[in-house]
Amino acid sequence: MTQPTFSAIPILRIFDVAKAREFYLDFLGFRVDWEHRFEPKLPLYMQLSRGGMLLHLSEHHGDACPGSTVLVTTTGLDDFHREITAKGYNYMRPGVEIAPWNAKLMEVHDPFGNRLRFNEPLAEATK
Repeated sequence: MTQPTFSAIPILRIFDVAKAREFYLDFLGFRVDWEHRFEPKLPLYMQLSRGGMLLHLSEHHGDACPGSTVLVTTTGLDDFHREITAKGYNYMRPGVEIAPWNAKLMEVHDPFGNRLRFNEPLAEATK
């Protein structure tokens, strides 16, 4: 019997497309893979990606609750931190800390109350 495989794509609620683009594209460096609207004046639904990570952003009521948290396992967190800090984003200057679970952690908050926690596990100490 073949075991199933799974993949998840978080859906985050947004309320302002321009602010979402400023945060996710300009600040975090994601790119837009595709966008969809049923009609020009209806809510936007789009897919973003960066480094193998996919996110869906939605203006649709009921797709997601504002204030969600996404835990993102990553590598190269210090380099990513330097990259986004160098952009001088007016609304956020995240730091990197060591989490109690032996990982580097950087948390960012989007303009809609959603959080992305970038988590880089640290190597186990040798005895």
